[in-house]
Amino acid sequence: MPDYAAIDLGAESGRVVVGRLDGEQVALDVVHRFHNRPVRLPDGMHWNLMSLFSEALTGLGFADGIDGIGIDAWGVDYALLDGANRVLGLPFHYRDRRTEGMIERAHSRVPRDELYAVAGIQTIPINTVFQLLADEGSAALAAAERIALVPDLFALWLTGVLANDSTVASTTGLLDARRATWARDIIDRLGLPAPPFGGDPVEPGVVLAPVLEHHGLGDVPVHTVAGHDTASAFAAAPIRSPNAAILSSGTWSLLGLELDAPVLTAEAAACNLTNERGVEGTIRLLRNIMGLWLLQECRRHWEPCTYDELTRLAGEARSDVALFDPDDERFLAPGDMPGRIAAACRAAGQEAPATKGEFARSILTSLACRYRVVLDQLQRVSGRDIDIVHVIGGGARNGLLCQLTADVLGIPVLAGPVEATALGNVLVQARATGELGSFADLRAVAAASAQPVTYEPGDAAGIFERFVERTTSESVA
Repeated sequence: MPDYAAIDLGAESGRVVVGRLDGEQVALDVVHRFHNRPVRLPDGMHWNLMSLFSEALTGLGFADGIDGIGIDAWGVDYALLDGANRVLGLPFHYRDRRTEGMIERAHSRVPRDELYAVAGIQTIPINTVFQLLADEGSAALAAAERIALVPDLFALWLTGVLANDSTVASTTGLLDARRATWARDIIDRLGLPAPPFGGDPVEPGVVLAPVLEHHGLGDVPVHTVAGHDTASAFAAAPIRSPNAAILSSGTWSLLGLELDAPVLTAEAAACNLTNERGVEGTIRLLRNIMGLWLLQECRRHWEPCTYDELTRLAGEARSDVALFDPDDERFLAPGDMPGRIAAACRAAGQEAPATKGEFARSILTSLACRYRVVLDQLQRVSGRDIDIVHVIGGGARNGLLCQLTADVLGIPVLAGPVEATALGNVLVQARATGELGSFADLRAVAAASAQPVTYEPGDAAGIFERFVERTTSESVA
């Protein structure tokens, strides 16, 4: 049976996973894990993409005898390339502060409602469109002939061939949500250069090219998969109900539905929902929620400290902790996260958390409440009556968060698979080679390959009501 290697890059770490379709299930083997450590330079915060690429090559070297490679990564961040596909400058990190004021600049040129009617993307400072406006006047943007988001760039470095994957392109705010082509009229009105958007994106499941000889990996084909890691994760969700919601839980929490077409209504725009492309032309109507970044940044502030320890302390902490809006933009940039959370709680007239356990409990409970807000919005906008939530990704390991989510939402939560992104990556490769005949086959194998843990809803003890009382009106819009 063929073995497929998935290069799966997350905001905190990366991994190379080998997957094999064995009958009705996929067996995964994580052959290499590595850290993703951004770098602060005088001009701002950057990704260390060369280090990540080197680690990915190391992992592929451990994956002996593979028959295909696919790359998925986070969205929005990009490299600008010249006519010879050489990188023009070091790609920035989406948490860099250079996008301050760029939302206002964009909307002064193209009103928000017009942008949303075409791209259907949540307005959030990290979006590629706002990052590109921050590049205005730079030599790199003036000279750019192509744009490559992170999975596109790694595929280029592996094969020498550049293609923009449609799923990650949909995170830019510059893709036409209906046609899956670059929104060139919008790009022109925003004052962005046309050359980087000369070719249209490609869909997942295409053979791109073999690996370049100098990498020493043999004549292995690289496939376009769902290059955006959330799209790969959604493809692997073991959906058991047509009214299921999916929560991809990691550094970010992405809560949404899988639909056949984008929802570009005024109500969807008012809820600030996003329409991102998935496998087989599906649309993920979802909301980006700040996610476990809050806990990650607290942990960094408190080092040495493990996630298991923080989860244990949260479980032991009092349940009536202070609550806050996780999506407040003050939490977006790196920094003293415990101090920011304490300040937000005090500003809302609450006693700030006093211990690590109380901070962790406050984060997890506030996230569960934010999920309830977004779930209510998704139901209103889509007309669906959501009856179950699938939690996939690293957050599926956090039993306390999963139980709090079930309690606050009042519906069952099915947690797993943890390695959903790598599983989706492998499944799309199997679809590309003909091992799987249809998207329905892919989903059936995804369900057979997962053994989710069920969390039944319990007593929420007025948690959500306290959240509504203690957070801003925007939080519960």
